[in-house]
Amino acid sequence: MPYQKFKADHLFTGTEILDKNHVLITDEKGIVQEIIDEKNAGDDIQTFHGLLSPGFINCHCHLELSHMKNLIPQQTGLVDFVFNVVTQRHFPEDEILDAIAKAEDEMIANGIVAVGDICNNTLTIPQKIKQRLAYYNFIEVSGWLPQIAEARFKRSKDHFDAFSQLPAPDSISPMARPTLNSRLSLAPHAPYSVSNELWELISPFFQNKTTTIHNQETDFEDALFLNGDGDFVRMYELMNIDNSFFKPTGKSSLQSHLPKFKTAKNVLLVHNTFIKDEDIQFINFLSKQNHQQFFCCLCVNANTYIENVFPPVEKLRQHQINITVGTDSLASNTGLSILDEVKKISQHFSSIPVYELLQWATINGAKALQMEDYLGSFEKNKKPGIVLIDGLKNGNITTQSTAKRIL
Repeated sequence: MPYQKFKADHLFTGTEILDKNHVLITDEKGIVQEIIDEKNAGDDIQTFHGLLSPGFINCHCHLELSHMKNLIPQQTGLVDFVFNVVTQRHFPEDEILDAIAKAEDEMIANGIVAVGDICNNTLTIPQKIKQRLAYYNFIEVSGWLPQIAEARFKRSKDHFDAFSQLPAPDSISPMARPTLNSRLSLAPHAPYSVSNELWELISPFFQNKTTTIHNQETDFEDALFLNGDGDFVRMYELMNIDNSFFKPTGKSSLQSHLPKFKTAKNVLLVHNTFIKDEDIQFINFLSKQNHQQFFCCLCVNANTYIENVFPPVEKLRQHQINITVGTDSLASNTGLSILDEVKKISQHFSSIPVYELLQWATINGAKALQMEDYLGSFEKNKKPGIVLIDGLKNGNITTQSTAKRIL
């Protein structure tokens, strides 16, 4: 069996960074065989300057919104951003499909191998059926009014059924092929857009799955659940939604909705820009009580784009929360690059070591999406892809660093 051999100045395994004396060996299909000392690796070693990493995992994306790049002004605030997305997303289908294809090209070029993708329609299916990336499809559900719960559930279930027909990617190691069941779930959009009646309808679809929700993306999300006020009241007025039925829980947004995920295996909380200490402690409490994993996904460039704020990264680290990275959509970001997200985090939190940032971008994301059996690290029989990161300085990622897929 022919082998491929790779070495660089640094080799990130998915958990640690090894020096230039280590060689990664794969078979001709890119399936990892082993990592060995260079002196035992023989000839025909491909040598690179920079750092070799497993392919990146983009845990939060809205591929279907790719046609909205540069359409919404920056720093409008979340309510006006959401209103603009809802009212301006309708384009001719051929333009949407073309933008989806180009956005996927961009992700592949930037070293992304898997995506947790939010789906409100079936427009991404023609691209996904090409099997160029591994996708976990989150079929998003929304509907704030109790009387529309049944209709909204049916629409999302129809989308769920359509996505269930997608085949598992041929590119994945045969020994680690995922089941379709593990790559698809219903997902509530946000605490402020899903009624209790709709929660009850979608909850059975969380069983043993990964599901996701936009969480505490703005400072007034908690105000709605604590007191029934805040700027979301204005959003309901903008959308002509009668909010008089809603009764505040007297708890934070997170503490109001998180127990509803009780049967999920993994829960991916996205943004978390205004998460509080007591909320993080509640996450850890529920994780132990329900024997489930919670992951906080950082989409820092989107947070900057929409509200010019930054999530409390150090607070999440101090509480040992599982962290992953996402790009959000081209409606709220200027590009789809996990490395750019990592660079932005590193600029604001320079004390975070490179290996930890890369863990968030690789193995943590693979675990969150239940793809760790074949992606996220250079372990035997995995096929994680190989990404070269260059432009390092003293082994650290810089603003000049770039990433490209080499396998």
